[in-house]
Amino acid sequence: MLVSAAPLVLAAAPAHCAPGGHSAGVPRYARQALPAHDGWASQDGGTTGGAAADAAHVYTVTDRAELAAALDGGSAVPKIIQVSGTVDGNADAAGDPLSCDDYATGGYSLDAYLAAYDPAVWGRDEVPSGPLEDARAASAAKQALQVELKVGPNTTIVGVGHEPRLLGLDLQVANVDNVIVRNLTFEDAFDCFPQWDPTDTADGNWNSEYDNLVLTGATHVWVDHNTFTDGRRPDAGQPYYFGRIYQQHDGEMDVVKGADHVTASWNAFLDHDKTLLFGNSDGAAATDAGKLRVTLHHNLFQDIGERAPRVRFGQVDAYNNHYDVTDAATYVYSLGVGKESQLVAQYNAFTLPADVTAARTIAYWKGTAMTEDHNYVNGRAADLLGAFDAANPATPIAQGSGWTPTARTRVDDPRAVPQIVDRGAGAGRL
Repeated sequence: MLVSAAPLVLAAAPAHCAPGGHSAGVPRYARQALPAHDGWASQDGGTTGGAAADAAHVYTVTDRAELAAALDGGSAVPKIIQVSGTVDGNADAAGDPLSCDDYATGGYSLDAYLAAYDPAVWGRDEVPSGPLEDARAASAAKQALQVELKVGPNTTIVGVGHEPRLLGLDLQVANVDNVIVRNLTFEDAFDCFPQWDPTDTADGNWNSEYDNLVLTGATHVWVDHNTFTDGRRPDAGQPYYFGRIYQQHDGEMDVVKGADHVTASWNAFLDHDKTLLFGNSDGAAATDAGKLRVTLHHNLFQDIGERAPRVRFGQVDAYNNHYDVTDAATYVYSLGVGKESQLVAQYNAFTLPADVTAARTIAYWKGTAMTEDHNYVNGRAADLLGAFDAANPATPIAQGSGWTPTARTRVDDPRAVPQIVDRGAGAGRL
């Protein structure tokens, strides 16, 4: 395991990538398997995605209809799907754009919904029910049929050409094995029909569906060199109803319901609130205990509000990531220590403004222990866990998660991580 004090130049390609080139018209990186020892997805058989695809199962797609056809309903045949240009999930078979009005059904309108469930009318003790809530749910189901696409096993989905982008789409990798997702910009998976829940916190909340990428019960998944962003629809531009932001975004990547053996490397997670959720319920021990093993390395988390990641149950190795915070008002925390989690956070770099303390980088979510060491804040060694425990004596988190990660191909000096990761992470950096 290499610990390098000097910055590593990644202008050509990160160390784990093969040299550039094409094989039968396919970029070499599109056929690349996850290298050995590169995180949890390299264990127990490794991750090859669609590397074995024959010429008949290599597709280049430019719109949603072509992408859905290439996915072939989750077929297990090895396939490589190359995304070229912008694929808009909210477009019909002819490529014409679909608006929220096109999904609305049953008499739903936002104005009517707001009037019916205003706390001054409905109260704050029960979640909405009745005809307008039924209409909202039916409208949401119509949008889900359009924007949720299922990914089958033995599949590589990869961006090619200039700025490949999935816009408004939610890729569902559910109960399948061996998937690779690389070199794509995931932008603005938005929910037209958020649900108002007055019982969610003392003030209520708007709750939405659709993550950019959801791994549900999936195994051996490599997510590499992608950019995740709200893009054209930032939360800062959303209105407030009932005193709460009208939240149309959920997470950027979730790993839930027994998903296992995942490596997420060299991604850029940008300008988002609830970002990575590993384990979606404290009551899911039957499916999640011993699973949800995820490696996060060399990822950029820039202006992320929280969940980078929030972990339940899983053995999660987070190292060599750069957490760059510029807006103290929207920052909540980075590392969420949840129930029975075994989070290891080492050799990461945090860039924090003066009014964000090291103690705020960690959050207690019923977790009792984590391993935290060799992390740096603004170029200096920092005891993040010690700072958290001093600031939160009622909910201390012990040092030591009970396991030691071994599947690491390189470990960079955390002082060099901001330069290395900022130059190498995200789509278009292969």
